[in-house]
Amino acid sequence: MLSQASDFRDESRALHALLAPLGEAELAEPTLFKGWTPNDIVAHLDQFNRMADLSLVDEARFHAEAREIMAPVEQGVNIREVTRRMYGELWGRALLEHWREGFEDIAARWLHADPKQRLPWFGPSMSARSSMTARLMETWAHGQAAYDLRGVERIDEDRIRNIVVLGVNTFGWTFQNRGLDVPATLPHLVLTAPSGGIWEFNDARDDERIEGLASEFCQVVTQVRSVGDTSLAVTGVVANRWMAIAQCFAGQVETPPAPGVRHRRERA
Repeated sequence: MLSQASDFRDESRALHALLAPLGEAELAEPTLFKGWTPNDIVAHLDQFNRMADLSLVDEARFHAEAREIMAPVEQGVNIREVTRRMYGELWGRALLEHWREGFEDIAARWLHADPKQRLPWFGPSMSARSSMTARLMETWAHGQAAYDLRGVERIDEDRIRNIVVLGVNTFGWTFQNRGLDVPATLPHLVLTAPSGGIWEFNDARDDERIEGLASEFCQVVTQVRSVGDTSLAVTGVVANRWMAIAQCFAGQVETPPAPGVRHRRERA
């Protein structure tokens, strides 16, 4: 059984619970993530959830729809605008329900997928486990902007360990994607899980070390927070370089937000 599928479902349900009480006007409010609204976030998540599902159940259709998505992007159209055009009048609360039905259906099906099955994607192929981990990560990361907009402090669960592992595994790729040499030294991570346990990664050392909350490490590697807005204790040249440019998601190089740019909204 693919445990990441149930983790994806639970993270999606948590975000849906945040958004379900909102009216049409609230779903159209801009967030601090590039001005995306909750509608944009939900449409983006739904679109790529369904593309991931097609990669599992209908590879030919996946490739056809991937070309349809990427053709305007390659012409310079922003992915948010592409999604808005494709979703048309499916917006607001109708979109919210469409997304909920989709992620419930997808998660139920993916529970029984072979974790090692190779699946096509927009870049290199990936395993089913990696694909579902990416869906969980995107749901968690894009969801942060909605939590921030509502002024709600998210209470994480230990399922974010999937995102921590993804962050650790993309250490080298973060540098390669920027055309930089990959450091030979891997910083030692000592992270406190939401449940209070300690998660450690890489060999123990004091000169290159990152210590703090696993939730804040996830915020940095997904670029929803500047490392300067966290309480992570970062020691060493390599550790500091990594946290300054960390990017656990695929695609072109993205610049992490400056300190203070992305934060939880204070609501009256």
